[in-house]
Amino acid sequence: MEHLLYFTKQLHTYAGKIIYLNLIGMTLISLLDGLAIFLLIPLLSISGILNSSTGFSLPTAFLDVINGLPKSGALLLIMGIYLVLISGQSIVQRNFNLRDVRIHTGFINHVRLETYKAIMQANWDFFIKRRKSDLINSLTDELGRVTSGTFIFLQFAASIVFTLIQVGIAFWLSPMMTVFVIICGLAVSYFSRVFIKRSKLLGQETSELGRSYIGGMTDHLNGIKDIKSNMLEQSRIQWLMTWCQKFAQERLALARISANSQLYFKISSSLIIAFFICLSVLFFQTQGQQLVLVVLIFSRLWPRFTSIQSNLEQIAAAIPAFKTLMELQNECREAREIRETGDFVEPVQIMERLECRDVSFFYNTNEGRYALQDINVSIPSKQMTAVIGKSGAGKSTLIDILMGLLQPQQGQVCMDGVPLTPDNLLSLRKSISYVPQDPFLFNGSIRDNLLLIDANATEEQLWEALEFAASAEFVRKLPQGLDTMIGDRGVRLSGGERQRLVLARAILRKPSILILDEATSALDRENEAKIQEALDQLQGKLTMIVIAHRLSTIRKADQVIVIDEGKIIQMGDYDQLARERGGMFSTMLGNPISGAVNYVNN
Repeated sequence: MEHLLYFTKQLHTYAGKIIYLNLIGMTLISLLDGLAIFLLIPLLSISGILNSSTGFSLPTAFLDVINGLPKSGALLLIMGIYLVLISGQSIVQRNFNLRDVRIHTGFINHVRLETYKAIMQANWDFFIKRRKSDLINSLTDELGRVTSGTFIFLQFAASIVFTLIQVGIAFWLSPMMTVFVIICGLAVSYFSRVFIKRSKLLGQETSELGRSYIGGMTDHLNGIKDIKSNMLEQSRIQWLMTWCQKFAQERLALARISANSQLYFKISSSLIIAFFICLSVLFFQTQGQQLVLVVLIFSRLWPRFTSIQSNLEQIAAAIPAFKTLMELQNECREAREIRETGDFVEPVQIMERLECRDVSFFYNTNEGRYALQDINVSIPSKQMTAVIGKSGAGKSTLIDILMGLLQPQQGQVCMDGVPLTPDNLLSLRKSISYVPQDPFLFNGSIRDNLLLIDANATEEQLWEALEFAASAEFVRKLPQGLDTMIGDRGVRLSGGERQRLVLARAILRKPSILILDEATSALDRENEAKIQEALDQLQGKLTMIVIAHRLSTIRKADQVIVIDEGKIIQMGDYDQLARERGGMFSTMLGNPISGAVNYVNN
C-alpha cells in the first residue's frame, strides 16, 4: 500500500484540485442515476404494477402533482423528467471521462519525465551496477502498469463514493433489503480475498517476464553480428518460444483469476437473491410488486461489489510495478549528481594540473580487490599525458575517476589544488571531450550527431571539425553529405568512419581537456597519421589524456604513465621510459606485436 500511496500523492501533486472535481462529478452522476430509480415508483404506480400500500415513499408534493394529472399527462411528465436526468447524467459522464483521459495521459508523461530525469541525473556508478534493459523496462512496461494502477485506485475510490450513494438511495427504498445486500456483499468479499492474493503473485511474475523479455531482446539486437556470424539464430528463436509459453501461461492464469472471481460473484448473487425471494414470499408474505423493486435494488447494488472486487484484483496485480518504479526513483535520488538540468554550467579552466592524491578504488566491497591502489599522478595543463598497460590494469578506471564519473573510496582528485566535489564536478566535465574506444553514434544523420554537442554550430564549424578528424572527405562522398542517415549506432559506416565522426564531435565542443580512449585503434595507417598530425597541432593548446594501444600514437607525449594491476609502476617521458631496460614500457617497445595484442584498453 505504501508504494500505491506514493504514486497517488504524485498524481495529487500533478493534477491537484481537478481530482476532487472529478470525484464531485462522480457523485453528481450517482445522484442523477439514483433519482432515475425513484421515478420508477410513480411509473409503476401509473401502470398499476405498484400501489401506494407498498411502503415505498416519495416526496408528497411530487406525488400530488402526479396524482393531479391525467394518466397520459403524468406518464409523459415522468418520462420527460427521466429522459432529462439520463441525458444530463450521460453528458456529465462524457465530459468527466474525457477529463480523465487528459489527466491520465498527462500523468503518464509526468511520471515518465520525472523517472527519466532522475535516471539522467544519477551518477555513473548507478549505471554500472544496473542492467540497461531493466531501466528500459521500468520506463515502458512498469511505468504503464503504475499509471494505470494509480487510476484504477482512483476508480476504486470513486466506486466507493458511488456505492455509498446507491446504498443511501436503496436504504430509503428498503432498509431491510439494503442491509441484507450489504451483509451478503461483505461476506462474499471476505471469502474472495484469495483472488486478490493470487493477482498480486501473478503481478510479480508479470514484472519478471517483462524484465526478461526486454533484457533478452536488448542482448540479441546488441549482439546480432555475433548471432549471425556464429549461426545462433535457432537458439535465440528457441529462447523466445520458451518465453512465449511462459507469457501465455501467465496471461491465462490472470484471465482465469478474473473469470473465477466473476463466476463466484454471479453464482453468489443468484443464490442470495433466490434465497431472499423465497424467504420474503414464504415467511414475510411480500407482494409481487414489492419484489420487483427488491430485485431492482439488488441488481443495482450487487455490480458495485463486483466492480470493487475487480478493481482490487487489478491493483494487487500492479503492486509489484509500483514497488519497482518507486525503488528506482529513490535509488536515482540517492545517486543524484546533477541538481537541475536547466542550470548553466560554466566550464572550469585548469591552469596548472589535474591530479590524483592517494587514490584507491574498488568496484565490489565484498571482493576486497582494488581496481586502483595508492595512485598519485599529476596531469600537467596543456600537455599530453599517455596512459598504457595491460587489459584490466585499471586504465579506464583511472580515466573515469579523473572525469569524476567514479568517486574514489580513498584519496581525492584535485584541480589546481582544489578538491573535486559535487559543487565543481559538472564544471570539470563541461570542459572535457571524451572519445571512447567503442564509438557511439545515435540513429540519425551525421549532422544530428554533430549538433548534439553544440546545437548552435554553423555549417562552417561542422566541416572544420570533420576536416580535423580526417572525416570531411568520406562525408562529402556520401549521397546526402551531412544529412546522410547512418543507422543505429552508426551501423552503415565502417568502424574507422564512426571513430572519426566521434572525434569530430568531440573537437566541435572546443574542450580544454581532450581524453582519447584508444581513439585511433580502428584507423588505418594513413588516417591515423592524419589524426596524429591534428593532435600534434593541439599540443600546447589544451590538456590531452590518451589511453594508447599503438605506441606510435604517444611518441610525442610529454608524460607516459604505465599501470599494472591497479598500480602505477612507471612514469616519465617517452625516451626516459624507453631507456629503462627490463621495464614494462621497454618490453612493449621491444615486442610491438605482443604489445599490440596484449596491451589493450580494459
